[in-house]
Amino acid sequence: YGTFGSNNIANLHPVMRENNWRTRNLVLAGNFNLTNVDELFDTLVELGQNPKEYSDTVTMLEKVGHFLDEENQRLFDQYKTQGFTNVDITNQIAKNLDVSKVLELASKRWDGGYTVAGMLGHGDLFAMRDPWGIRPAFYYHDEEVVIVASERPVIQTAMNVHFDRVKELPPGHALVVKKDGEISLNRIREKQERKSCSFERIYFSRGSDKEIYRERKKLGELLVPQILEAIDYEVDKTVFSFIPNTAESAFYGMVKGIEDHTFVKKMNELVKLKGKCSQEDILKIMTERARIEKVAIKDLKLRTFISQDKGRKDMVSHVYDITYGTIRRGLDNLVIIDDSIVRGTTLKQSIIKILDRLDPKKIVVVSSSPQIRYPDCYGIDMARLADFTAFQAAIELLKENKMEHVINEVFKKCEMQKNLPKEEYVNYVKDIYKPFTQQQVSNKISEMLTDSNVKAEVQIVYQSIDNLHKAVPNDLGDWYFTGDYPTPGGNKVVSTSFLNYIHGINTRAY
Repeated sequence: YGTFGSNNIANLHPVMRENNWRTRNLVLAGNFNLTNVDELFDTLVELGQNPKEYSDTVTMLEKVGHFLDEENQRLFDQYKTQGFTNVDITNQIAKNLDVSKVLELASKRWDGGYTVAGMLGHGDLFAMRDPWGIRPAFYYHDEEVVIVASERPVIQTAMNVHFDRVKELPPGHALVVKKDGEISLNRIREKQERKSCSFERIYFSRGSDKEIYRERKKLGELLVPQILEAIDYEVDKTVFSFIPNTAESAFYGMVKGIEDHTFVKKMNELVKLKGKCSQEDILKIMTERARIEKVAIKDLKLRTFISQDKGRKDMVSHVYDITYGTIRRGLDNLVIIDDSIVRGTTLKQSIIKILDRLDPKKIVVVSSSPQIRYPDCYGIDMARLADFTAFQAAIELLKENKMEHVINEVFKKCEMQKNLPKEEYVNYVKDIYKPFTQQQVSNKISEMLTDSNVKAEVQIVYQSIDNLHKAVPNDLGDWYFTGDYPTPGGNKVVSTSFLNYIHGINTRAY
């Protein structure tokens, strides 16, 4: 699926820049979005080029291609003055072309998140990663192969190698493989503060990674105090479950946290008895445990998150089903965990409605991620503010509290910086959320996602930012939740996205 442009076969990677000279042929494939395509496109036009398409893929291809041409010309001129024939010069260029230098010059002004792999016509290969480490990249090599992938476990499975043999490609570096098999790891961009994407860890990446599995379990475990409060500590009258499939790891962590709570409760009750108890008393205390059921079933192999906007609403009502008989009608609470809540579309139109058919006393929907408040512009399809249920809730709260002036002030500030360089942009959209606590926004979301026909009380519980960083300590890119973008282009995107919302423009802001 596409994160920029339309989803059609013409946009599939790899993309190619063809030339009659082998060392000028270039093919690229990647996982990326650039925020400043407009700037980069203009620099190509200023060079006299006429790029065939306005997209980050073509722009990136042409930027690398331009400096590849320059490196070829530099080497050609050098060897020509030394008396080499044209055929010999071609071979010398293939042998001595400085791929890292080409990538350093080409990527100098790239603002965004990217992992890009490429190949030159004569056989040199490379893979590069953005200097903030926003997009993930891992590599493995031995005497026969070199592999680069965005996820570690796929390499482990394909090559049957241990976790420690697969290395992370450092941010701002390029792995270069020459035609003769020589491998080098070179820094091509200045080091920036590491802001690798936390949403990769929460949702997007494969859960079979050793570290990601541990992190997702911890996310679930850290939510337990809020969950207990939401169910008034009635563990014996609550069924715990998860929304398949990516929330399963967080579910195991949540269950561990509930089990730890019940263990401490049992121990305290036994201590209170001071040995004056019957076998029946002990049995009654010891048999209390978390009730775990598979309540929600994913009926089709569909992921509504990555479906195109058109058709998402039609899809969600056909995806989920329930297991009947898992809830005591009118008596039990139902706690169900999901990895994240982005638009709330699936929850409102399908999941909550179908869970309500079981007649639980209360439905507590738990999000292992914090409230998603700000758009992404680095490769994950979450680009429109108006789509986010947290943003919609904050706007509703402002209107209910007669605070529309906040919306107008943010609009004016965003308008005023419209023509500034991206480096001077400020994320004024943060002001939309400032008047309210996280709990107030969560309560409003609960209200908005509850259809009028739903009988059960519904409460949405979100992860806190602090607990996110406790669970995922090495990947601190949290702009979705905090609005703290790692690159200047991020502030420009969120500002543009807000203006689009005000003007009713339903397009991405980059």
